[in-house]
Amino acid sequence: MAVNAQAVKQVRQGAQASKGKGFLGKLWKYRALYLISVPGILYFIIFKYVPLLGSVIAFQDYNIFDGFTGSKWVGFEHFARMFAHYDFLKILKNTMLIGIYDLVLAFPAPIVLALLLNELRVVLYKRILQTVVYMPHFLSWVIVSGIAIGILSPSTGAVNHFITMLGFDPVYFLGEESWIRTVLITSGIWRDSGYGTIIYLAALAGINPDLYEASEVDGANRWRQTISITLPSLLPTIMILFLLHIGKFLDFGFERVYVFLNPLNKENGEILDTYIYTAGLMNQQFSYTTAIGLFKALVGVMLIVTGNIMSKKTTGESLY
Repeated sequence: MAVNAQAVKQVRQGAQASKGKGFLGKLWKYRALYLISVPGILYFIIFKYVPLLGSVIAFQDYNIFDGFTGSKWVGFEHFARMFAHYDFLKILKNTMLIGIYDLVLAFPAPIVLALLLNELRVVLYKRILQTVVYMPHFLSWVIVSGIAIGILSPSTGAVNHFITMLGFDPVYFLGEESWIRTVLITSGIWRDSGYGTIIYLAALAGINPDLYEASEVDGANRWRQTISITLPSLLPTIMILFLLHIGKFLDFGFERVYVFLNPLNKENGEILDTYIYTAGLMNQQFSYTTAIGLFKALVGVMLIVTGNIMSKKTTGESLY
């Protein structure tokens, strides 16, 4: 028995030694890949994870002169104030409504556009059209807002010229709070839907053409091929991008909203990001706005986790 135990021990030690050698061997074999990943890892550590330590001020009455260690701890006082504040609840409602509109209208837009581009058979025309729809993505939101303001102007805008030609009164789109959400979503679709087709077009290029040939033999038209072959093949890509999208549900973007805001449309247009800017930076309520930021992050994590579980159970696709 003692001999057997000693043999088992030696085998285990040999396995551990070979395992360690194997790990070091793989590390050395792929040293170039690990080396080029170091800058990315350092970037996320320095600019993403280390700043998370500053979230502690959400539980403090933070003072820039006292710092993290000298500021008074107040627990969840700022979170209670957040949910009791009328302005916050109103702005949270605006953010959620805009997020829902963006999810329902803006998320499917690149999918539809990619399907339409994929149907073009003249290669030169297809390339030119792709370039045209990609270009708005590289414009800043300041330029996009300038273009939108010019087009929607009640006196000189092309849209209101068309409205008056139909016999109706011109509409001051950016001066009426009822239109601001439509303007925000529409401008986002125009700017980003073309660029968003890149991933979907790449996925479409990976579909086996034999599937289409077999369906043609069976008599399927282009619409039937899209429903039965194209969309099911795109489903894994759609689900992954959908999960990433819902993680940013409350993070609509400061700059894309702030450039369109004015006192006339602020009631329906202000979102959490612009409110954080006003209350946190301009009014110096650092702890309060950090609590709002933590709330946004928590909601995003919960949505990603929930969506990932549902996606894994229904489609088998997931982020992790």
